[in-house]
Amino acid sequence: MAQFYSPKRRVTTRQNSPVLTLTVDNLDPFGQGVAHHNGKAIFVPGVLPGEQAEVQLTEEKNKFAKGRLKRLLSRSPQRVEPRCPHFGVCGGCQQQHADESLQQQSKAAALVRMIARETGVTPQQEPVIAGPQYGYRRRARLGLLWQPKQQRLVMGFRQAASSDLVPVTQCPVLHPELEQLLTPLRSCLSALQVARRLGHVELVLADNGPILVLRHLNALKEDDRQALQAFARTKNVTIYLAPDSDSLEKLCGETPYYQVDGLRLDFSPRDFIQVNDHVNQQMVAQALEWLSIQPNDRVLDLFCGMGNFTLPLARRAAAVVGIEGVATLVANGQYNAHKNRLNNASFFHENLEEDVEQQPWAAQGFDKVMLDPARAGAAGVMSHIVKLAPERVVYVSCNPTTLARDSKVLLSAGYRLARVRMLDMFPHTGHLESMALFINGSAPEVAAK
Repeated sequence: MAQFYSPKRRVTTRQNSPVLTLTVDNLDPFGQGVAHHNGKAIFVPGVLPGEQAEVQLTEEKNKFAKGRLKRLLSRSPQRVEPRCPHFGVCGGCQQQHADESLQQQSKAAALVRMIARETGVTPQQEPVIAGPQYGYRRRARLGLLWQPKQQRLVMGFRQAASSDLVPVTQCPVLHPELEQLLTPLRSCLSALQVARRLGHVELVLADNGPILVLRHLNALKEDDRQALQAFARTKNVTIYLAPDSDSLEKLCGETPYYQVDGLRLDFSPRDFIQVNDHVNQQMVAQALEWLSIQPNDRVLDLFCGMGNFTLPLARRAAAVVGIEGVATLVANGQYNAHKNRLNNASFFHENLEEDVEQQPWAAQGFDKVMLDPARAGAAGVMSHIVKLAPERVVYVSCNPTTLARDSKVLLSAGYRLARVRMLDMFPHTGHLESMALFINGSAPEVAAK
């Protein structure tokens, strides 16, 4: 059984703990091997199911313990060589040592177990929605740190369980267009006069090319601006400058956009977009199929962002209403609806964690509901969804715990959990994303494909 716990909880570190010989039973969603000793689950990073290892306990609680791999005694046929030279030090990936099938199988099984344990309903395992295992990330944020003793600029990702930076020259999970910028970008930034006062750099891949957002703590002099513009011309990069967390200045380049369901969505480089484009395209298509949109349908899209689902829904429905708590995303959704000539899509800027009954959209009726909340889930709006009594609800989740919790509200109201699919949005990491279809009463179920 998958066990979820928070690494921020206080734990007891065992001093001079013994070394145990353990055989791992399965893999948890975070990529840790799970073994058992004296009735207690022991989580051991770096060990795969079926492998035997010498493990030293590092932390212990009443119901579980954590261990450190000392020596691998046997090797699983599903163990593979990590492609990234920084794996095991950089905190970005946890599962590059496990093959694709094991990663997906363990996450999908954990999802089903979690839902079954919390709701009493055991969903049928379905094929995972997946894309390429490497080169999939179209967004990354790299820290920048000037080391005065070495007189050099470090650019990299955070070390596992640490705030220290790991200098990176390669990142195989990054889209190749972004990965190939790493070395020349560090050289460019190192040569700037403001190199000692840089915060971080964000890389984003739009459909019309790479974007660079540079957080700088001091104002840029003209020479630095010209150096960045020269880099942009050489590498065909759009550059934005961020002197603080709220300001954004486009130094050069085009307005970024991406496409989904044949629509063009312009966005700001700080807007949320799905990191994995291949999975996003499939996810949107699956949501459209499950909702079975009819020409007369009114659809509600909660936590809608800038319209990733809203606008494709508007191509098929009579009307779509999107609700989002971030004002800039609402403005971009409205802009993109107008630009794509979707006059039947409207957006509201509302906080869905507040009293939704008083919000202007809440008095409207809807036939179908789509929601894609953050990790905290959608507790504040689930009871209102039940009051709306839509025929179908599609829930996209980045946290199986809150998905299971919110599912119980729909199940208690007479909905049935018709379909569940795992989304391999972040291969090699501990992120477990999924989507579920709930059908009201005796409405027909969507046939599996």
